[in-house]
Amino acid sequence: MSQPIDPRLLAWRELVRRLLPFADVATPDLPMPRLLRLSLFQVSVAIAMVLLTGTLNRVMVVELGVPTWLVATMLALPLIFAPFRALIGHRSDYHHSAFGLRRVPYIWFGSMLQFGGFAIMPFALLLLADASNSLNILGKLGAGLAFLMVGAGLHTTQTAGLALAMDLAPPDKRPRVVALLYVTLLLGMVLSALLFGRLLTDFSQQLLIQLIQGAAVATIVLNLVALWKQEAVDAVRAANPAKRPPFLETWREFAAGGQASRLLIVVGLGTAGFTMQDILLEPYGGQVLGMTVSQTTALTALWATGTLVAFLLSGYWLGHGGNAYRLTTIGVLCGLLAFSAVIHAASTESVMLFRLGTVLIGFGGGFLAVGTLTAAMDMASADHGGLHSGLALGAWGAVQATANGLAMAIGGSMRDVVSGMAGAGAFGPDLTGPEIGYIAVYGFEILLLASALVILVPMALKRGEAVARDSSKIGLDHMP
Repeated sequence: MSQPIDPRLLAWRELVRRLLPFADVATPDLPMPRLLRLSLFQVSVAIAMVLLTGTLNRVMVVELGVPTWLVATMLALPLIFAPFRALIGHRSDYHHSAFGLRRVPYIWFGSMLQFGGFAIMPFALLLLADASNSLNILGKLGAGLAFLMVGAGLHTTQTAGLALAMDLAPPDKRPRVVALLYVTLLLGMVLSALLFGRLLTDFSQQLLIQLIQGAAVATIVLNLVALWKQEAVDAVRAANPAKRPPFLETWREFAAGGQASRLLIVVGLGTAGFTMQDILLEPYGGQVLGMTVSQTTALTALWATGTLVAFLLSGYWLGHGGNAYRLTTIGVLCGLLAFSAVIHAASTESVMLFRLGTVLIGFGGGFLAVGTLTAAMDMASADHGGLHSGLALGAWGAVQATANGLAMAIGGSMRDVVSGMAGAGAFGPDLTGPEIGYIAVYGFEILLLASALVILVPMALKRGEAVARDSSKIGLDHMP
């Protein structure tokens, strides 16, 4: 006969469940070890993102002496595949497989693309850096192909991986699962950046080759572990596969009523509004506020802290019945406040206000990412057995990634153009300082976020009424 459990032990377990982040996201069908193992695909994506936009960006320009314009072109190549994420998601919704698998083949294909790109990348970069070599053109072609392959693999893996997580998680746990996956992505980026910086302290070409090859192996290992026994073999689906309708027909059905289109506009405007300053925040602190290198480097940690807190809070709120559109609205409002603080920091010469604005940028951006992604997931029609989930997540990812890349490019160009005009006296003798170009970018970001807010507020109010009606059917004890 089993012994009764000590009430104090039960109380302690309940306290731990309430305090630990994501402790309540697991279910009997999706236990925490399995969910954490699935989230490893986000770590492989984080490794690729940090390596491409961080480590290789600096190494190619400084240590290898590659022209800046060529580096910028190479880094922009992965964005070519961003708009195809909706198509990738749609095809994974209806994928025909001998085992009835839908998501796993796409994740594995994306992993192989990443591995192949990393495999040829180091030697192509070394050949690219030697301008006197007669085969330098092969280095350019090889590097371009490597960046294209890594970008295509990254977008394919993340789109299908998020769709698989949505397939496995019950509807009431999906917002928490989304937040957990993005916490994993953020932590993976932070740890990858620290590890790469440590390994390349004494830079050499041999170390660069080993680092990129290690990233290739880590991609395969992490994604293989993440996929192991995640998607069940479905003999019924294998024998009777769903007919895949034309992509445009499915898209029209998904976007019927205009709600999806408005959401994607919010994603584009909001993402651009938050990321246009990504490459300008640290230079702004150094040039305008006189911060040291160590002080500006710490800004990344402040931004990441704000984002991480936003992921934790949004996962808890949405998991307890919160509204995705209202969460997104709060994120946009935080962004408006953040950029106002950053602009005001220049006139007051307040480093503390600038740091507060940096934290709020991460906080608002985290709310925007989780809120809009959850809204896209909710928009996937339940009437189709989840068959539109890949399309919805792919559309969100396509707009988000494209807006991210274009915003950073436009932000840097706008800052240079406005600063040059200010230095030439185009705005008068009182507006010639180095802060003018930065303030122009931050002001434009405020305009983008305000435009997103105009579209978002009616959606938040309308969605809130629907949630209230649904909640009245299940009783007050289920209300958040």
